[in-house]
Amino acid sequence: MNILLDTHILLWTLTRDSKLPQQAIDLIADENNKIYYSIASIWEVEIKNSLGKIAITGEELARYCKEAGFELMQIREAHIFKLKTLKRDEGAPKHNDPFDRIMLAQSKENDCKFITHDSLMPFYNEPCVINV
Repeated sequence: MNILLDTHILLWTLTRDSKLPQQAIDLIADENNKIYYSIASIWEVEIKNSLGKIAITGEELARYCKEAGFELMQIREAHIFKLKTLKRDEGAPKHNDPFDRIMLAQSKENDCKFITHDSLMPFYNEPCVINV
């Protein structure tokens, strides 16, 4: 199975944070699964680092991902165009995170599972979302 990790799942994985749910650990550790990280995660981390919200830089994150054997998923036009297919239930809580939305679109377009801990992602009703 191809799996794209949401940014916080990626960070928890690389730092072996105790917040990482066992279900995610099992999926990531399964040698039959290919693990991807998005260039959007590198971008998101770089922005948060420049704002002083996190200590890690995007460059460091990219290096750690490569060392872990994760594959980079670039953003392509097809991913951007897939954004229009993301629909939320009427009355669902607002979700204003463009990084999450592009990663969800990447997952749909590339037939990946998207592992996240974001409680707002299930409101997209996408079968590719694995909310842990």
